[in-house]
Amino acid sequence: MKTLSETWFADGYIDFELKKYTLLAYLQEIHQYFNQNKLYPVLADMIFHYNNLVAFRENKKYLQEQFPKKLTGIQIERLQVLYEQMIEDDELMQELEEIINYSTAEMKTAISNGTELYEFVEEKLVIFPVGLIPLDINEGYFFLSEGSYSNTRVYKYRLSFFEKHDEKYRSIRTEYVDTWRRSLVNTYENIKGELIKIKTELPNPAVYSIETELKFPVEETLLPVAKRSLVRYISEKAA
Repeated sequence: MKTLSETWFADGYIDFELKKYTLLAYLQEIHQYFNQNKLYPVLADMIFHYNNLVAFRENKKYLQEQFPKKLTGIQIERLQVLYEQMIEDDELMQELEEIINYSTAEMKTAISNGTELYEFVEEKLVIFPVGLIPLDINEGYFFLSEGSYSNTRVYKYRLSFFEKHDEKYRSIRTEYVDTWRRSLVNTYENIKGELIKIKTELPNPAVYSIETELKFPVEETLLPVAKRSLVRYISEKAA
């Protein structure tokens, strides 16, 4: 997928019609992914660009005070955006404002469409523990089964903490292990037992099952949503 540069709205010739067509071409590709039920990485990419535009607009007065000085960089909340030197010009800033207002409105609508798809997938996920859960739940495995549930994709996960603005967050790192064929004989408990035999580094792992009736793209949709849902599920159980 062709993405936008971090400062696409201010790169090159600043013209509303030119930037409008640049944005519409980008959003057309985004919608093609959504029509295929593919959320990532396009949804995250679009949210990133939306936040960049909002950050620029909210800090416009500060930026105008810096013109015509060259900005080496400015940190806006979690974003690091580099702005090239611009000459203070009321007409230029008016054109930029028109570009940003139009772009944020269009992106907000597209993000809303993506969010609806995300929430639909999230609502269709069923998460439950497999067997007894140990005290240490920061590392283990999760099973992802979709459609008929016959094929079970197994992932190893590792949770970690980080702090941002005096708030604690959890992140998850995953590694694909293998795909098991599940049956009346080869149950989740049996798969868990096989994992313990094969992966001796985790003799007593936390194991969770994530099931969904959906047949959506795994890498672009089901897996990203499942990972975030598992983090919230574990966090709520640990609270």
